[in-house]
Amino acid sequence: MSAVIHRDEIVIFNVPYTHIIFDNRDELYVTRFGLPYLENLYPENIWTDAEWFSRNSVRLCGTSCLYRVRARSVNGRSRDVVIKWNRMGQEIPGSEFDERLIDAEFLSPFEEFSLVMELRRSQESGKSPLMTHKPYAVYVPAERVAVWQSGRREDKFDRLVRDHKDVAIDINRLYAVVYEWIRGKDAAELCAQGILPESEIEKLTLRVDKLLADNGFAVRDRKPQHIILRQVGRGKFLHDRSGEYRFGLVDFELLERLPELENQVRRSRRTMYLQKQKDRFNPVATPPLPPHLSRVTIMGVDYVYGRVPSTSGALWVVGLDPDLFEYFLPEKWEQTKHIKLSVDHEIFYTMTKDNVHLVFKLSKVGMKPDLDPFKEGERLIIEHGYNSPFEEVSLAFELSQAGIPTIYPRGIYQAGYKIGVAKYLVSETRIESHRALHTPDGRPVLESDRDYIIIYGYWNGPDEKLSQKDSDYYEGIDALRAYKEKLIDQETYLRLVAVMKERLMKAGMEDLNLKGSHFLLSFDSSGRIIRNADGVPDMRYSNFEFLRKL
Repeated sequence: MSAVIHRDEIVIFNVPYTHIIFDNRDELYVTRFGLPYLENLYPENIWTDAEWFSRNSVRLCGTSCLYRVRARSVNGRSRDVVIKWNRMGQEIPGSEFDERLIDAEFLSPFEEFSLVMELRRSQESGKSPLMTHKPYAVYVPAERVAVWQSGRREDKFDRLVRDHKDVAIDINRLYAVVYEWIRGKDAAELCAQGILPESEIEKLTLRVDKLLADNGFAVRDRKPQHIILRQVGRGKFLHDRSGEYRFGLVDFELLERLPELENQVRRSRRTMYLQKQKDRFNPVATPPLPPHLSRVTIMGVDYVYGRVPSTSGALWVVGLDPDLFEYFLPEKWEQTKHIKLSVDHEIFYTMTKDNVHLVFKLSKVGMKPDLDPFKEGERLIIEHGYNSPFEEVSLAFELSQAGIPTIYPRGIYQAGYKIGVAKYLVSETRIESHRALHTPDGRPVLESDRDYIIIYGYWNGPDEKLSQKDSDYYEGIDALRAYKEKLIDQETYLRLVAVMKERLMKAGMEDLNLKGSHFLLSFDSSGRIIRNADGVPDMRYSNFEFLRKL
C-alpha cells in the first residue's frame, strides 16, 4: 500500500479537504464525504494497479475520459466510484456550434466541488428534490505531461492559476475528480433501449433545468445523459410523493451560479463579514480554531495567523475569529480593480470578491526615509524610521483606546516573493527591534527581504452601525483634500490640524510628520459633515507610519 509522507488540512474555495501526499508524490484531496472510504480511494485501489483496474472498471459514455470503478476492498469495506479526468483549460467540444457554450469554460476540480457542495446544501436541508452524487476526492498523479498532451490552452489555464490562491495548480499535471456511483441508468440510455419515451425525456430535462434554476444554478451542457433514473420493475421507475421521477444528477464540469445567486452569495458574505468584524474580539462569538490557523498576540493586538500556501506568504488577521481569515487572503483582493489613493504612498482602494471595501498599503518598513538630515523635523523622522506594520496596528488600537477614533486595521499580509533592495536604502532598525518576535511556526514576524502590506477597512461608517444596517454610508475625506475641494475653509483646516496635534499629545503620542492628510473627516450621504456632541467635525486618524509615543 502507498505510504503517506504528508497529511494536512486545507480549505479550497470554502471546501475543507484532507490533503495527502504519497511516497511517489501522488496527491489526494479528500472531502468529508470521502473520508469514511479514505483507504479505498488510495490510487492503487482505484487507478494505478493496471490489473485491478482492467478487471474492475467500465468506460462510461461521454466526450470526457470517464470510468466506473469498483474500489478495492479495505478492512471489509468497498465502494463503487466514478473517476473523471478534469478538462480545465481545454476547449469545449462543439462550442463553436452551440451558443450556450460560446463563453463557457470547464471548471477546475476544486471549483467544481465547491459549486456541487453548495448545490447539495439545498438538497441536505430538504428544500429541494435535487439529488447529486457525492464528491469524494480530487486525485493528482505525480507524473508531468506536456501541454500538448493535456490539450490545455495556456491563456485559459493562466486564468485558473490566478483564481486558485488556496492551492497551486499545475498546467503539466493531470487532475481527476472522484465521485460516488449512483445506481441506475441515464435517461438517454433508457430512451435508446425503448424503456423511456422521448416525450418523457423532454419533460424530465425541463424539470431538471427548473429545479437547478430554483436553486440558483444552471448547467451549460445539460444532457439526458446527466440524469440518472432507477428502475423498480419493467418500465417502472422510482417516483417521489408528487408522482414525479426521482433522479440523480451527475457531471458538473460546466455548472455555474445564475447571476442572481452570484450576487446573493456576495451580499450574504458581506453581511456575515460586517457582523463578525463587530464581534472580532469577543471570545464567546468566535468559532473554534481550525488546525491550519493559530492565535497570536503581537504588541498587545490579537491576531489569527496562518500561512498562505498559494503564495508562500503569511497573513495576520486582526481579532480572534478564524472565519475572518479567508476574507483577507490575497486572492480576494490582489486581482480586483484598484484605485490609487495617494501620490506619495502605494495605497489603494478595492472592493474584494466578497463585496468588502478595503484599503491596502505597502509598508515602507526597513527603508530609510528620503529626507534632509540637516532639517530638525526631518532629522527626527530619519532617526525614528518607518514604523513596522505591527507597530502601526498597535498604535491604531492605542489611539482608539485613548479616545481618538481611527480607521480600522484588518490585517497584515507578508508577500511570499523575496525582494532585493540597494544597501544604501535599507535601515535595519526595525528588524533588530523585532528580532524576538516570532510566528507560531517559528519564523521571524519581520523579514528584511519581504514586502508587507497593511490592510485597513475602507472608512464608510462605524462597524457597529454597518452591522445593524448596511446602508447610509459615510464618505471619508482627509482634511487636506477637504480644504483643496473647498469643503472646509483655511481657518477650519488649520484649527483641525491644531486640535489633532493637541489630542495626540494628551494621548501621549506625536506624529513626526503631521498633516491634514493624516486624518479623515466624515460626510453623510447628503454631503453634510459629521460632527461630535461639541460641534467639532468628527476626525478619524488614518496614517501611523511616523507616529510615536512621547
